[in-house]
Amino acid sequence: MKYAPIAVFAALFISVPLSAAAAGKDEIAQIRARLEQIKNLYEQRIATLEERLARAEKRAEEAVESSRSSRALPRVVSAAAPEPAEPARQMAQRPVSQALSRSPGAFNPEISLILSGNYTRLSKNPDERRFQGLMPSGGERLPETRSFNLGESELSLSANIDPFFRGNFRLAIAPDNSVGIEEANIQTLGLGNGLNLKAGRFLSGVGYLNEHHPHEWDFSDAPLPYQAFFGNSLGMDGVQARWLAPSDTFIEFGLETARARSFPATDETRDKNGAISGAAFAHVGGDVGASNSWRAGVSYFAARPRERGYEDSVSGTMNSFSGRSRTWIADFIWKWAPNGNSRYRNLKIQGEYFSRPEKGTLTYDLDSVAGGTQSDRYKNRSSGFYAQAVYQFMPKWRVGYRYDQLASGNASIGLVKSGALTMDDLPLLRRYRPKRSTLMLDWSPSEFSRVRLQFARDRTRPETTDNQLWIQYIMSMGAHGAHKF
Repeated sequence: MKYAPIAVFAALFISVPLSAAAAGKDEIAQIRARLEQIKNLYEQRIATLEERLARAEKRAEEAVESSRSSRALPRVVSAAAPEPAEPARQMAQRPVSQALSRSPGAFNPEISLILSGNYTRLSKNPDERRFQGLMPSGGERLPETRSFNLGESELSLSANIDPFFRGNFRLAIAPDNSVGIEEANIQTLGLGNGLNLKAGRFLSGVGYLNEHHPHEWDFSDAPLPYQAFFGNSLGMDGVQARWLAPSDTFIEFGLETARARSFPATDETRDKNGAISGAAFAHVGGDVGASNSWRAGVSYFAARPRERGYEDSVSGTMNSFSGRSRTWIADFIWKWAPNGNSRYRNLKIQGEYFSRPEKGTLTYDLDSVAGGTQSDRYKNRSSGFYAQAVYQFMPKWRVGYRYDQLASGNASIGLVKSGALTMDDLPLLRRYRPKRSTLMLDWSPSEFSRVRLQFARDRTRPETTDNQLWIQYIMSMGAHGAHKF
């Protein structure tokens, strides 16, 4: 039995490693099972992230394609063209701080302020300016006064609300200290298939210049057709739909159903559900070689003004028009820059033609100061056009010339045909062709500042010529996106 302790010790010595080995195998199995679970979980998460990344890249591409309808189309559109959208994968690989520093949403919302002012020297009193032969639109008095003037300042805020919507707000402060909301709208981001919607208050997409804000104009004031037919610009409260065709050639269609806020519409006295005004437009454009780009379009605007009052500044009577108003616009622009580089030299040729048929009732002497109120049929077709060329002959310096003209048409006035009135009672509507020639020179030390010298010979009334000299400054602070084509 002397070997019994040795046997017991040996049995214990062998059993301990065996039990430890058995315990180690169980633990290893558990660890392997846990690792397999983690691996499966992360594979699922990676698959989910890759799917989200693919969707984000698709939305980004669609948003870029959709934004081309309202931004620069071909290569030579602006001296400071926007950078192409960066792929989402590259954005993800950059440090977060670097990505935020370049992201438009790094400061949310994007805020900008436009400051402008001018000095004007006019040979005639601006209070007496009118467009002979056309009913006043409210845009005739530009510039508003002589000497030093504070121009219209604009404060704008805009930001992407989420991956689906963007918001825009623009406040306009007039020289008389009045404040107005010029734009306040939301728009979709990449609905897909080239479709985008905008709702709220916005500038109509008709024509070419209408969507451009005053600080984007190439001259200090709007062309005569915009002053006479829209009171400088056509604003809408409603909904706009745009569709950009999936083609190499730029093709865009747009529809607007809204309540127009400016001449020739008047909706203050109308108690009506639904749309009061409507517009439609189509644009096409593209590149010609590496140095040229173009865009052309046709637009249509319809309204039913009711009691659209106006003062005949010659006779002093208050009259009004009610009926149907239609406006047709054809626009064209051509841009040239050597090999698409507009920094040193570029040329822009631009023009638009307006035609407005109106039919309804003309009411004379609303205040009964000239013999009593009378009404009868009214029918007329007025028209107008402008053509301009702006040439940047060296960096920072541009010179431009614009010619604009209106045609009052040959109005059919029932009160005159019946013998109740003569044209002496309606002197403002006597037939005439207002016209103007304008020459400008401007200097832009950067994309945020501009100083302009402008001279115009204004012959919008038959009895006199108004020689107008402008000295204007336009300064931009804050976020400054690329201008429209």
